[in-house]
Amino acid sequence: MSRFVFIYHAPMTPAEAAPPAPEDMAAVMGEWNAWAAKVGDGLVDFGTPLANGVRVASDGGTAPSQREVAGYSIIEAESMEAALQLAKEHPHLKMPGGCEIEVHEAQQIPGM
Repeated sequence: MSRFVFIYHAPMTPAEAAPPAPEDMAAVMGEWNAWAAKVGDGLVDFGTPLANGVRVASDGGTAPSQREVAGYSIIEAESMEAALQLAKEHPHLKMPGGCEIEVHEAQQIPGM
């Protein structure tokens, strides 16, 4: 099993979005929880929403992001293909504004 980090991108962070109605929030969380149940024990870290991200360059300056990082999750899967299939079924992709998911495979630290 390998670990994969899902990085959720959205046109704005959850903190910037208009607060959803309670019934809408319950429906969205129901979809996320159903996805989490499908992943099962492979869900290492459900993650959390993120906001106010700043990219820091090697010269110490900051650069704006093209797309906001809205959150993350960490999963375990047999392969990149299996992780990508889980990403393709993720409810984040149904959110308005053209949301996307980046999938990265965690690598061993050399020499560790």
